[in-house]
Amino acid sequence: MNIRLRWLALVLGATLLAAALARADDALEEVLVTGQQPGPGLWKVTRPGDPHGHVLWILGNYSPLPKNMTWRSSELAAVLAASQAVLAPVSVSASAGPLGGITLLPSLIGVRSNPDDKRLQEVVPADLYARWLPLKARYLGNDDRVEAWRPIFAAQELYRVALKKHELVPYDGVWPAVEKLARKARVPITEPGLELKVEKARAAIKEFKSTPLADVECFSRTLQRLESDLDLMRERANAWAAGDVARLRKLAPIERASACIGVVLESPFMRQRGLGDVLERTRNAWVAAAEKSLASNESTVAVLSVDEILKPDGYVAQLKNRGYVVTDP
Repeated sequence: MNIRLRWLALVLGATLLAAALARADDALEEVLVTGQQPGPGLWKVTRPGDPHGHVLWILGNYSPLPKNMTWRSSELAAVLAASQAVLAPVSVSASAGPLGGITLLPSLIGVRSNPDDKRLQEVVPADLYARWLPLKARYLGNDDRVEAWRPIFAAQELYRVALKKHELVPYDGVWPAVEKLARKARVPITEPGLELKVEKARAAIKEFKSTPLADVECFSRTLQRLESDLDLMRERANAWAAGDVARLRKLAPIERASACIGVVLESPFMRQRGLGDVLERTRNAWVAAAEKSLASNESTVAVLSVDEILKPDGYVAQLKNRGYVVTDP
């Protein structure tokens, strides 16, 4: 039975996609991409010497964005109408065997808790805990459940609630809107998939519950983004809305996501199960799907995180390494 990515993230703590920025008390300015604003642009990927002139158009996905934001891209609509495929973000699932799924639910109880019933104050440095308290009071109030959670889960809950309070959509960004447009235009959607096999899932969950994680860095960077990354976030959102690639390249965020993902993916718990290379396998699945679609279709539209487009070792960089030409919007 397949268990979707959210289940895997809960059980193993492996948040495979970059988490979005939460906000403090100042609400993010609404980003409205309409009228004269150019909106998010499209990166163009081609293969030199391709006699068919096939092209992959990549829309840079960005999050968090205001919940009720409206945006229009006449360029995207035109490209979709002329395309034969839309490439969705990679879907990750976990296979837990014939006795998986709902039979494992009782085993999930307590998976977020610190081993040995330790409190958050006991597992993070005193200075970090002192910074945590005002943020917790601001967003989580008197919810003391998180005080028994591992730092990585406590930090994620802080993010989630902060985003919700400021009506920000954390992860999907513009993909749901693009998916809707593709279905309306009757353009087939290709979803690259990666399936992970979890051997002896019940035993794995039990082991995870008792295994400490080196997640203080994740916790620290989460607090740092909440405390000091607000103006930068506002600038990045506006640069995305205006299609200003040069500004996006300059405005690199505090790198929280990799620290949190690495907590689990680089742990002995994951490596011993052959799951330490999940991010690399996810990237390879997308690149393989992109190459296949480029070879088969005259025009393909893909939605990919702006960070994975701009990073020197990101998904688009892998296409460049394979000889493709990438043109900025």
